[in-house]
Amino acid sequence: MERIMSVEEKIRRAEEIYKRRRGENINKQATVNINTNDTSNKDIRLLKKMVMQIIICILIYLVIYIVNNSQFIFSEDFIKKVNEILSYDTNFVEIYENCKNYITGIISNLKNNEEDAENQNINQDMNNENNQALNSEDTNSQNVANSNGESQNSIEGQNANSLAIGGASGDGTDIVEENQDNLSQEEQDLQNIKATTTFIKPIEGVITSSFGVRDPTSPNVPKNHTGTDIAAAIGTKIKSATEGEVVLASEEGDYGKHLKIQIGEVSIIYAHCNALYVNQGDKVVQGQEIAEVGSTGNSTGPHLHFEVRYKERVVDPQKILDL
Repeated sequence: MERIMSVEEKIRRAEEIYKRRRGENINKQATVNINTNDTSNKDIRLLKKMVMQIIICILIYLVIYIVNNSQFIFSEDFIKKVNEILSYDTNFVEIYENCKNYITGIISNLKNNEEDAENQNINQDMNNENNQALNSEDTNSQNVANSNGESQNSIEGQNANSLAIGGASGDGTDIVEENQDNLSQEEQDLQNIKATTTFIKPIEGVITSSFGVRDPTSPNVPKNHTGTDIAAAIGTKIKSATEGEVVLASEEGDYGKHLKIQIGEVSIIYAHCNALYVNQGDKVVQGQEIAEVGSTGNSTGPHLHFEVRYKERVVDPQKILDL
């Protein structure tokens, strides 16, 4: 007859079966891990062995090759050629300097090409601005000429009336004085300058900013321009437009390196120079090289700021000579 098992015995029997099965699974996993590790270690050992065999085979081949070709390797001709190669005086410093100079030359050429392209773009922009300025100036000049013609006709009419009445003197002095009174201060200054001083162009270049009120794009550039800006390459020689005495040679202020040359009551300023060739107190003649074009002081590019004054009152240089 079968023995009846109590509840406690059934629980104990179930625990034994669970522990036995768990132990078997752990043993199986350990066995699998051991087998895997053995397989990987075995593969590494085989790889090392194969590499060693390849290296040994290469060494054996080299030894056999040297032995078979010993007569060539240790022959007089071979040794002589080796000695000739070793006797060459190779100047590695010179080779390095040549390579360095070659690379530097290539880099400088690339930079010069970029600068040339930029200068071409700048010149095109300057030409466009100059054409616009000339067009507007021609329009203004025509308007001024028309107004001057009308005012001149009015003056002549007034003079004729005064002569008819008999109020003018016989030598015409009163008429000249009356004409002078009807002219603006700038027109009077221009007449006095032209009557006492002759000018030549200080440089050849493109006018980038004319005299008078302008609309600058940079806040550092003043709106009221007291001279005429003539663009040219840095280093371009500047000639004295007149004769006179150098009363100022300075490197300070917004004008940068600049000169002031005085002739009577007329003074001329050459500003933003790269270098000055004369000193304060020097006497200069017309056409003498006195400086070179630069971009010193408050300047946005290489140019000459050419300024003309009469009794320290500025006038438009383009109304004195054709720049």
